Amino acid sequence: MSGLPTTLGALRADGYPARTVKEEMRSNLIARLSAGDELFPGIIGYESSVVPALERAILAGHDIILLGERGQAKSRLIRSLVNLLDERVPAVLGCEVNDDPYRPICSACRAQVAERGDDTPVTWIGREQRFAEKLATPDTSVGDLIGDVDPIRVAEGRYLSDELTIHYGLVPRTNRGIFAVNELPDLPERIQVALLNILEERDVQIRGYKVRMPLDLMLIASANPEDYTHRGRIITPLKDRFGTQVRTHYPERTDDEIAIMDQEAARLPTEIPVLMPRYIKEILAELTAELRASGQVNQRSGVSVRFSIGNAETVAASALRRALRAGEGEAVPRIVDLYSTLDTSTGRIEFDALEEGRETEIVTRALRRAVMAVWRRRLGGENLDRLIAAFDRGATVEISDVMPSREVLAQLERQGGGSLGSLVDLERLMRRLELPEESPAAAASAIEMCLEGLYLGRKVSKVEGDTPRSALYGSE
Repeated sequence: MSGLPTTLGALRADGYPARTVKEEMRSNLIARLSAGDELFPGIIGYESSVVPALERAILAGHDIILLGERGQAKSRLIRSLVNLLDERVPAVLGCEVNDDPYRPICSACRAQVAERGDDTPVTWIGREQRFAEKLATPDTSVGDLIGDVDPIRVAEGRYLSDELTIHYGLVPRTNRGIFAVNELPDLPERIQVALLNILEERDVQIRGYKVRMPLDLMLIASANPEDYTHRGRIITPLKDRFGTQVRTHYPERTDDEIAIMDQEAARLPTEIPVLMPRYIKEILAELTAELRASGQVNQRSGVSVRFSIGNAETVAASALRRALRAGEGEAVPRIVDLYSTLDTSTGRIEFDALEEGRETEIVTRALRRAVMAVWRRRLGGENLDRLIAAFDRGATVEISDVMPSREVLAQLERQGGGSLGSLVDLERLMRRLELPEESPAAAASAIEMCLEGLYLGRKVSKVEGDTPRSALYGSE
């Protein structure tokens, strides 16, 4: 802050430009595009769809509505736009609505500039102070957004018609910044009218009198497409206020879904390292894709990316729990850990199933299809005749989510006459699954993937225990 102008006169002498917030954002966007800088760090899968649309909207100086189901990074996109504001801008010292010293809009600042001129004190406000966000709820009031009469100021002797009696709401206090409304259709119509009035007509109407306030701000809102386009819950004049409508979407590629999981999933604070195999992530991404395409899942509600993230965290926690109980030095998720997601994930999804209580069954079938899809990509064409023959001779392998890795391997070694290599080419399997060959936990993970693929391909049988987290593989 040192060295920055502290009066209106010094600001003019310094040559500080007078520009609106949309001009400011447009200028900063042009500079970033010219420099090739990343505009939305941490936003994955929108590089050729959503991001270009947002860039065009900002260059055009439009207010924006983001339409998309839950878990499509709408809030993160909105908050990222703050980075296109200047690091700090000047405002009249003590002003509640961040008045531009060159163009004050509230009566107190206009009077101060008229009286003191170039000696008007100036402060500098950061970009974080120029952003406000409101979740639209049925109990949102005009006072929350626009403002209301402050009874204390009236008691001090001011007239009700005096602008100084107003306690400003979020919108005026975000003057010269970005105002965001999440879930806009949930805002009652009378509140939408008030919002339209201040954004379009530029006046504030409170308690029967109005004050002219030409606010300078960008409006950005989010909404579910179903509520916005079909149910008529947005008044038409407010719809017309948005110059650009941007449709968000779920990740269109498995790699993008996995990248989001890697970025967002919590890192478990433990001395035991957790290795999440790539093929397990692929299965989780395929599971999400299966449910997004399912006719038994309510697609208006959607299957959020948070579903994939939460499942990745649950699977990692299941592997860690086993490693801690077994005293192993490394935790590697296995197929059996995937079934731990059934208890935690069904509550995240809205189902359209005709029968109650079939939610777990629907997710289980989707999970098995996901495993089979990854099996075909990763291990399709692998020669497993020797392993199948061992099961045909009566071999069995028991697994559970608490069974130590070495015990899983030992069962197969016994079936192979003391040699695992007589049944499977384990090194080749692990290479195809991108697993470290020196890790017993990773070897057990590869073996379980192999067994599950044979079961789903109807080469061996599988009898589940009390829960899907324990099972016995045997002959078909």
